[in-house]
Amino acid sequence: MLKGNAQITEGQKFEILAAISKSAPAIFGEMDSTTAQSWIENPKGLQKVLKKALCPSVETINFPIWKTIELGTGLKTADDFRKAIEASGYKISKWASDILNKQAFTVASEKTELDLVKITGVDLGFTKNVTRKKIYDRAIKLGLELCPNESGPQLRLQYKDQPNGEWLYIAIEPIVVSDGDLNVFLVTRDDDDPWLNASCDSLGDLWGPGSMWVFVSPRRK
Repeated sequence: MLKGNAQITEGQKFEILAAISKSAPAIFGEMDSTTAQSWIENPKGLQKVLKKALCPSVETINFPIWKTIELGTGLKTADDFRKAIEASGYKISKWASDILNKQAFTVASEKTELDLVKITGVDLGFTKNVTRKKIYDRAIKLGLELCPNESGPQLRLQYKDQPNGEWLYIAIEPIVVSDGDLNVFLVTRDDDDPWLNASCDSLGDLWGPGSMWVFVSPRRK
């Protein structure tokens, strides 16, 4: 799951303890009495070693915040967003418009600020083409979060100075469009025309290391 795993169950706790017990004889065979006594007298140290081995810490990188946008600005329906985009002099593609019509597309109930980062596959450590899932998994492991799907049209509306030729894939949970394909929003400026586009993510599609993605940088309390 991209958004984190559920809490460990009581049954899993017992199973892990049983698995540790089964592994213990092999460890004890390589441990002398002095080492064993040192662990007996240092339970906190033993706990720390076990925690490090069984629960590796999540690596995080402080990616610089690129842009802060607002959600929940009063635009609620697909038509609201389409009219706002067209009124701003921007264009919207067929499939981006289709995403707005889907039930999976939701908007914030109140005004909310969102800190965004703009990164490439290279920034995430990739040097070759990979799947979107690998990109998402790596970004989340590094402390980023997926964007609410409202971020796509809101970024288009609020990114007035986008440089020509820039393509930004919005890291949302993909939405199934009318032809059955999964799609994510794509905010572009081509030939000086600002667009809200969409990009297909069919099974097996790969993304180049230079592809630029927008994720959320969560605000720490």
